[in-house]
Amino acid sequence: MIKINKLEIENVKRVKAVKIEPTASGLTIVGGRNNQGKTSVLDSIAWGLGGNKYRPSQPDREGSVVPPFLSITLSNGLVVERKGKNSDLKVIDPNGVKGGQQLLDSFVEELAIDLPKFMSAKSGEKANILLRIIGVGQQLHELEVKEQEIYNRRHTIGQIADQKAKFAKEQTYFPDAPKEPVSASELIQQQQGILARNGENHRKRQQLLQIKTLYGSLSEEIVHLKEKLQAAEARFEQTAYDLEIAKKDSLELQDESTAELESNIRQIDEINRKVRANLDKDKAETDASDYRVQYDQLTAAINDIRTQKTDLLTNANLPLEGLSVAEGELIYHGKKWDNMSGSDQLKVSTAIVRKLKPNCGFILLDKLEQMDLETLKEFGQWLEQEGLQAIATRVSTGEECSIIIEDGYVAGQEDIQLQKPPGEIDPGPSWKVGEF
Repeated sequence: MIKINKLEIENVKRVKAVKIEPTASGLTIVGGRNNQGKTSVLDSIAWGLGGNKYRPSQPDREGSVVPPFLSITLSNGLVVERKGKNSDLKVIDPNGVKGGQQLLDSFVEELAIDLPKFMSAKSGEKANILLRIIGVGQQLHELEVKEQEIYNRRHTIGQIADQKAKFAKEQTYFPDAPKEPVSASELIQQQQGILARNGENHRKRQQLLQIKTLYGSLSEEIVHLKEKLQAAEARFEQTAYDLEIAKKDSLELQDESTAELESNIRQIDEINRKVRANLDKDKAETDASDYRVQYDQLTAAINDIRTQKTDLLTNANLPLEGLSVAEGELIYHGKKWDNMSGSDQLKVSTAIVRKLKPNCGFILLDKLEQMDLETLKEFGQWLEQEGLQAIATRVSTGEECSIIIEDGYVAGQEDIQLQKPPGEIDPGPSWKVGEF
């Protein structure tokens, strides 16, 4: 990994003259009070390594007649300089070969010198950066699209199942109603059959009356017509026989009641309403059960996809233990970005940015006062374990600071001068009388 071995900065923003040799691994904290030039140090590094898009809007220190000067010596032997009236860039390798911004861009990660750009990005953008660098972004996206599609289907089916179950529960059940709707024509046909049979019974009763009348007439005729007695007796005997048969048939006859059918005909609409209500209730219960089965099947499919997502991320080469992605957001030890502590956000950001360009072994951090001393120590130890170099600022003059910036100088280096003022002539070697 390429790191920063030495910094020389003069007349950039609030910096007057600063010379720093950062710690190779871990934290180099640039401390000091407000408005002393701490952030100017980081801005100078960003300008020197990141190019003119990081050039401050007013790079020249106010009141200085000497133009800005930057010199950054990297661990790979490159020396990066910006100096002169136009602050032109010069990149020289150990063999004296010159390079330019393109060479720096090949190993300097943009977010390493502009970490706030990553930290202020939307949650989805942070997650996408991580997924891109671990190489599972497309696969995870496809699984999430599939999961969302099944989830939406399951949600719809669940709503339908609930509606069906609610409808079935609210329906009144009529246990005395037939299983199928009643047909009025069938009831009328049954009624007509009964009426026809009753009509036949009536005819037979009328026949009985007629025979009775005939019997009486013949009896009187026998009394008055002795001469026809023999013939009349024969007819009488036959008639008596017929009479007995008719009586017997009449005794066995029993009229059927149409009252129930007439009642059913009158109540057919109500009966059929009950039948339809029962059928609707049964169907709703059946539908609800079927939809619940589908809901459970889709739930199993969603759980399977979530398992695939978990396995995908578990097997991925994540830059930090405990770091993952869920629902398109970064998750660190179970917490989303907005629930992470400030120190955890810095740790996550640093780990991800490092992964973007593994050869870039440094990162710039501004305003590290959000960490207490214990957290700061833990963060520094983590950086050392990872072999990372962090140059950070902190509003403090405590012992945790590697250097203190006071009025544009490193405390104790107030007399340092990195460039000669314009117009000053190098006197060369001194000469004394009598010396040659």
